[in-house]
Amino acid sequence: MASSAGSHGIARTIRQRTEEQRQQDLDKIKKYHDLELQIRDKAKQQDFADPTLFDLTTKLLRLNPEYYTIWNVRRRCLISGSLSKPLDGSWPSKALPNTSASDTTKPPSDDSSPSFSGVTPPDLKSQQATRSGQSGLVHDQSAANEQQRDQNMKDALTVLQSELQFTIPLLLEFPKCYWIWNHRSYILHLCIAHLPLNTARDIWTAELGLVSKMLNKDQRNFHAWSYRRRVVTKLESAELHGQSMVESEFEYTTKKINSDLSNFSAWHNRSQLVLRLLDERKADDAARRHFLEAELDLAREGLNVGPEDQSLWYYHQFLMSHLLDNVGRPTMAPNLTREERLVYAEKEMEEISDLLEDYDDVKWIYEALLEYSIALDVFRKAGGDTTSPTSSQDEFVTWLSKLKQLDPLRKGRWHDVEQSL
Repeated sequence: MASSAGSHGIARTIRQRTEEQRQQDLDKIKKYHDLELQIRDKAKQQDFADPTLFDLTTKLLRLNPEYYTIWNVRRRCLISGSLSKPLDGSWPSKALPNTSASDTTKPPSDDSSPSFSGVTPPDLKSQQATRSGQSGLVHDQSAANEQQRDQNMKDALTVLQSELQFTIPLLLEFPKCYWIWNHRSYILHLCIAHLPLNTARDIWTAELGLVSKMLNKDQRNFHAWSYRRRVVTKLESAELHGQSMVESEFEYTTKKINSDLSNFSAWHNRSQLVLRLLDERKADDAARRHFLEAELDLAREGLNVGPEDQSLWYYHQFLMSHLLDNVGRPTMAPNLTREERLVYAEKEMEEISDLLEDYDDVKWIYEALLEYSIALDVFRKAGGDTTSPTSSQDEFVTWLSKLKQLDPLRKGRWHDVEQSL
């Protein structure tokens, strides 16, 4: 074993391989390249219905699920195989004798009447037998079509469930691989196209359970959070006869936040839901005011515990924007007066200032004081208020000085802010 300094000053261990280990690595590389060449050769032949090609993609993706081109080949195999069958179970139509009224035997003319013609008119019973046979043939074909359609759906269900199952071990090993999540999304949409509505909806609902389990393993996996939003949107859609899930999803963010205040994705999801939640509750002004106060309390409680947590500050900024940047866009409490908004914002400034008594080395506190002071002054001036600034020049100088000290990588930024002020 040997050590060397890494680019971040962390000791890096260099592993010395034996000749046997080196040969094993070379064998793995050769196996991988052989698989890749086989797939490319077969893909060039455009024979995507060949099950051998599908099996080759399985082997390679288990080795490297980041290879998105192979996922594309796999999809072409799927839609060229079992999923290529017609959904209605139909087959080329056969010409049947036309029995419509427009094609029945014309009434005989004088020249063709029985008394002058040697042609014997068809027997009534034989006509009925012919029509009965034709009806039976149509019925048999309809039954066969129904049977074929059911079989196609069963085959599609087997293939789609198998494909979803195939990606689960890959997700567990590579939970942040875009291509695995994308492939599952693709398969879920195929479920809508190839399966009855109730079956497709059950599969999408089960997918929400899988995402919940993935987020239990890693609550901050933003791939899983993004995927969850897509699944919920589809479950709510008219395509799956869905209904709003905003209440349950809002409660889910509460659960995740209570479990981990640093869960940025949970806070972000929450910010995406609050306006819908209030609209669907048909909340009046009093309810909206109460909701805003509760959210401010929630964010403030979190900041009192962990003011160094960036995700909490982002959500607090989101709430403050609904107080001070409320012109021309929907807000949580649109009918608050300017005076009421100022009272709420000034209270938040006081609470943040109090944090300095215990946390004078957290840069986020100084940054919030700086930004909120500027936003308050802009808000006042927009309303015609010409009173003195929210914060004194000495306070601005102190905050900027601390920011330069605590955030040296952005020292130039704070210098520019100082010049602008």
